[in-house]
Amino acid sequence: MNNLLKLTTCLMLTLSLGAQVYAADGGNPKKGKHLYKKQCKVCHSEGDTAGELTPMSKTMSQWDRFFERDMHKKDPQVFEKISEKDRLDIQQFLYDHAADSDQPQTCG
Repeated sequence: MNNLLKLTTCLMLTLSLGAQVYAADGGNPKKGKHLYKKQCKVCHSEGDTAGELTPMSKTMSQWDRFFERDMHKKDPQVFEKISEKDRLDIQQFLYDHAADSDQPQTCG
């Protein structure tokens, strides 16, 4: 029984560390929220011509598709002004707070 407890503890620790590494590779959602407010919300607030866009506007898979292929079709130059790291941070924030996530958010 003692070996089972050790094995379970080791497995849980490994999975926990693995999840933290994955999140770091995908981007920093806290920095992404700041960047979203600074870079995106300027044009994507309620009543603006670009239309309101919040993390909850899309599901996680829709955000993935947006960043994989849509990449701001109406104004592709938007992403040219943002570094790859900043784009990943924004993407991670939007994904983490999408409509079907554990913590949906409007970015108020």
